[in-house]
Amino acid sequence: MPADTVTWRDNALTIIDQTLLPTEYRKIRLARVADVWHAIKTLKIRGAPAIGVCAAFGVLVAVKEKAPNNTVDAVRAAIQAADYLATSRPTAVNLFWALSRMKRVADSCRDAQDPQAVWQALEAEAKTICDEDRQMCRAIGNHGAGLIHDGDGVLTHCNAGGLATSDYGTALAVMFRAHEIGRRFHVFADETRPLLQGARLTAWELVEAGIDATVICDNMAAQVMREGRIQLVIVGADRIAANGDTANKIGTYGVALLAKAHNIPFYVAAPSSTFDLSIESGEAIPIEQRDPAEVTHGFGRQTAPAGVGVYNPAFDVTPAELVTAFITEKGLLRPPYRKEIAAQS
Repeated sequence: MPADTVTWRDNALTIIDQTLLPTEYRKIRLARVADVWHAIKTLKIRGAPAIGVCAAFGVLVAVKEKAPNNTVDAVRAAIQAADYLATSRPTAVNLFWALSRMKRVADSCRDAQDPQAVWQALEAEAKTICDEDRQMCRAIGNHGAGLIHDGDGVLTHCNAGGLATSDYGTALAVMFRAHEIGRRFHVFADETRPLLQGARLTAWELVEAGIDATVICDNMAAQVMREGRIQLVIVGADRIAANGDTANKIGTYGVALLAKAHNIPFYVAAPSSTFDLSIESGEAIPIEQRDPAEVTHGFGRQTAPAGVGVYNPAFDVTPAELVTAFITEKGLLRPPYRKEIAAQS
């Protein structure tokens, strides 16, 4: 499993550049707040929890870059950076959750005696956000591992592993933990078009962990289910509404419908930071629209005629009624979701 997807050491922020995997493993330093924004926007760092952690440290990058010489300027730099980083991507709620925490800390430092005190408070909060994510991921793995039994086939979509968090993953945490306790199972990883996060990232993580894995194209999932190769589906999430409607990588909704048609349980693994009680249902979740070139010129090769129209939403919303249970750091949440989600948040 990859370590240190996001690293803060000696006042410097580094990340694994996920656009280069699986053929090249490289860490890059994000020395300016604009670098952090660009890394999030271009998916060099991706996955809802990892985006939140990276953005929290990005606030520190901004304050260091500004080099404020008084408390007022330090607080202003932090708040402006948080507002700026919040414009990088619209769907993953962890981004806004983490940045809101950083802004609250900055605001509480208005009476600090010097900029160093502001810095120390912000750094402590960013480290806490990162540590909490690590702990939540481990707990998700512990709570979900029992859902996987010897001989099971598990289908997952996109990437919700260590690369998508600060340590262990969400959906893949369940698989990592099941593997650690000796369960023998097989994972089918949807390729996840158009950017192939399943083939490039999930498969890489599974192979590194020594878990049996097979990559399939997204349009093969129904056939694999029909053949009886899949006993459960586990995916991650980028935002979960108060009623349990779940936004995740485009194609997840289709997988949930297929699972329902084949009577296969469909689980969503996510930390409590991914639940957004301010949104009543999935209809209000903002869906990011991405560059048409991701579809027409995937990985540098033109695969569609010039001038053709393209629709490229990065996420879709799976209705709560298709979710068998949520796997969180606090345990399994089962219907009725509105009540259960409110109780844990």
